[in-house]
Amino acid sequence: MQVIPAINCHLGDTQCAEDALAKARKFLKKGDWVHLDIADGKFTFNKTWGSPTEWARLRSEFNLEVHLMVEEPEKHIKPWFAAEAKRFIIHAETLTEGTARSIVDRVARKKLAVMLSSNPHTATTELWPLLKFFSDFQVLAVSPGLAGQKFLPSVLPKIKFLRNFAPNANIEVDGGVNLETGKLAASAGGDILVAASYIFGSKNPKKAYESLKKL
Repeated sequence: MQVIPAINCHLGDTQCAEDALAKARKFLKKGDWVHLDIADGKFTFNKTWGSPTEWARLRSEFNLEVHLMVEEPEKHIKPWFAAEAKRFIIHAETLTEGTARSIVDRVARKKLAVMLSSNPHTATTELWPLLKFFSDFQVLAVSPGLAGQKFLPSVLPKIKFLRNFAPNANIEVDGGVNLETGKLAASAGGDILVAASYIFGSKNPKKAYESLKKL
């Protein structure tokens, strides 16, 4: 199982991101992935830290995926190119077919990756017009924005649907991930787990990270 630690910090709290990276260096290798939650307070109820400029100053040695829980994600892509993000996670609820095609094309020209995400209560039927633009997917198992929420088992059929639709896709499951829910996600077809609280809220982040990898 691939496991990606998620950084979810309060607005303006660069120190939080620095502390998370310091912890991550105890169990990640150079070139491993980290996940940054970016909530704009419009698509989400809360707003989180997510400054491309400040991230670049941190000079992280890890590959970065940015989870853009934002309205009009097409306006957020360019600054993260400059901050050397390697993968973008975009929400279906914020896209039209036109903006989806445009974002995927822009990211592809940079030879970077992009995933289609969706909120827990977004039905698979609502994803159909967008699926053709994406080869990898994220299933968000909690409401977007806040870390520390409980995993919603109602997303398991969506994971199974995406696995059947795209047998070779990367399917990332994010939100409320722990050993129990990670097993459920893996059984449904997820092959990447994203965890924030379970890893960074643990007394031993390395042990928590490694326990998820064994699933």
